Amino acid sequence: MTSELPEMRASDAERERVAERLRDAVAEGRLDMDEFEQRLDAAYRARTHGDLEPLVRDLPVPAGTASAVEGPRTTWSGRIGGPATSKGAFSFWGGFGRRGSWTVGRRFTAFTLMGGGELDLREARFEDRETVIDCIAIMGGIQVTVPPGLNVEVRGIGLMGGFDEHGRVDASPDPEAPRVIIRGLALMGGVGVERKLTRAEKQRLKAEREREGERKLMKRDDRDDRKELGGGA
Repeated sequence: MTSELPEMRASDAERERVAERLRDAVAEGRLDMDEFEQRLDAAYRARTHGDLEPLVRDLPVPAGTASAVEGPRTTWSGRIGGPATSKGAFSFWGGFGRRGSWTVGRRFTAFTLMGGGELDLREARFEDRETVIDCIAIMGGIQVTVPPGLNVEVRGIGLMGGFDEHGRVDASPDPEAPRVIIRGLALMGGVGVERKLTRAEKQRLKAEREREGERKLMKRDDRDDRKELGGGA
């Protein structure tokens, strides 16, 4: 955004849109973690549009968005659609990995025999709104990592092994999120599904907690100042 009113006060929604763009940038490798942390902190401290604009000036604007500072931006709709970059993975006495920015086919098969594999969906795109992932682990293991809010159903069977979902289960997933069905078989092996935040999201939450702590401290100092003034009156 090139604002004609750089001194206009920024809203919480505008700060959050800039923070989201920064999270995308670090996930895409455009920013390193030190730069990301500095800019994220500055975004949450920003008072005006003029404070926000320099933080995203050298970053591309997401398609369909008027700017990184203003205009609506959805979380999931931009991650649904487009050709699949992978529809399956196989390992035998070895391993496979799908992580980072990749597009999951609407039907995906993961197979490992005496090996291991990792499917990380936290930054993935989805070919369709409904995705079926078949996981077959024979004397091996497959780890599936999904982000909070994703609509996930786990239907697998474990025989002399385990087919389990770990961590917090979202009782009310994001209604805009795609639906992912994870099914299959673990025979003398294991398939684990875990909900986990990305490193960038953890940094964002840490910054939010620090900002909230600063707000509480400022309010407390303000109350103390008022008491001192009242006592001296």
